[in-house]
Amino acid sequence: MKKLSLLVMLVLLAALALVACQPAGGTTAPEEEAVPTEAAMEEAPAEEEAPAEEAASLECTDAIGCVEVAPGDPIQIASALVISGPNADLGLDSQRGVEIALKMRGDVLGHPVTLQAEDDGCNAEGGQTSGTKIVANPQIVASIATSCSGAGVPFSAISSEAGYAMISPSNTAVVLTDPNQAFKPGYLRTAHNDLVQGAAMADYAYDVLGVRKAAAIHDGDPYTEGLATAFSEAFTTKGGEMVAFEAEAADASNVEPLLTTIAAAGPEFLYYPVFIPLGSLITNTAKNITGLEGVKLASADGVQSPSFLENTPDTSEGMLVSGPDLNFSNTFYNDEFLPMYEAEYGTAPTAPFHAHAYDATMILMNAIEQVAQQGADGTLLIGRQALRDALYATSGFEGITGTITCNEFGDCADPAISVSEVQGGEFVRIWP
Repeated sequence: MKKLSLLVMLVLLAALALVACQPAGGTTAPEEEAVPTEAAMEEAPAEEEAPAEEAASLECTDAIGCVEVAPGDPIQIASALVISGPNADLGLDSQRGVEIALKMRGDVLGHPVTLQAEDDGCNAEGGQTSGTKIVANPQIVASIATSCSGAGVPFSAISSEAGYAMISPSNTAVVLTDPNQAFKPGYLRTAHNDLVQGAAMADYAYDVLGVRKAAAIHDGDPYTEGLATAFSEAFTTKGGEMVAFEAEAADASNVEPLLTTIAAAGPEFLYYPVFIPLGSLITNTAKNITGLEGVKLASADGVQSPSFLENTPDTSEGMLVSGPDLNFSNTFYNDEFLPMYEAEYGTAPTAPFHAHAYDATMILMNAIEQVAQQGADGTLLIGRQALRDALYATSGFEGITGTITCNEFGDCADPAISVSEVQGGEFVRIWP
């Protein structure tokens, strides 16, 4: 019993010694398994949180809305040019200028650019129809439109109301950039204003030819009437006399009575800045009208096409045509643009405004690049008012047609006008 009692006491003493060796408060979890306190969690960086600029989504704050282009989708633009009918040479020539610009430019901000081509018909009805169709597509960013000023008036009203921007390569009517007449916000043009062309033709007639009596014919279209008026006003300001100022329907089939009346007034110079069908009819008929034998016939860029020459194989010889001066000083036009045009379409340019269409397309692409918001995934957000503002702010752009600077009413051209004469069935530049 004494031995057993001693053994029990030794075991108890050993157990007490082990307990005495433990730190006060009992056992603790291993350090690596410790749970962080709430304060520590607040101080620790959120390693998996995305950077703010990547997490933020694009937001449209534009006053008149935005076009959203999804990743991989094309930027869509449109054209409304006269690409069928008797004046198709005018619009197809500009259409080709647009297409060449898009091919040379390539992707914009990582997106291809596609073109929805419409026909302006070279008349008000065509402008109304093509404008309505284009603004029905909310993905279209802007338009290269129109060929003819008569189509441009209704088209610009529709485009402006819908918040779109448009740039015309060949509208030259005075009214389209006059805030007291037909100007609408969002309208611009790279073509000259006919105030310039009318004055240039008056200079040539009065100063070079020595003409003192002139007559003019228009068809009531904003382009034809505006240009005839600009010529008349500039000619009379120089001291000349307008002995007749007449209107004729664009689809007229007989102009003998009109020309007989004009001949009786005794003009030395007859200016009819109309389109190909009426221009051809006047030219062919004038040669047979008594009293017009020695009168110098003259027209404008609306007839400056191979089709007009084909329609007037003998009667147009020696007549004059005013229009944009294509004697560009830059080498790009002759060395790169014209070879590509002829290689792509198998013909030389068919009208004077292909270069203006190229320049219009390029300044549009520049403006899109300038204003588009880019998302991390490639999404674009293009503000419509921002785009308009950028286009109107275009300044010092070196284009084919010259140095382009736009004013607040959309006149952007570096205007240079020349006079050509039909010689041997071709338009030959003779002035300046």
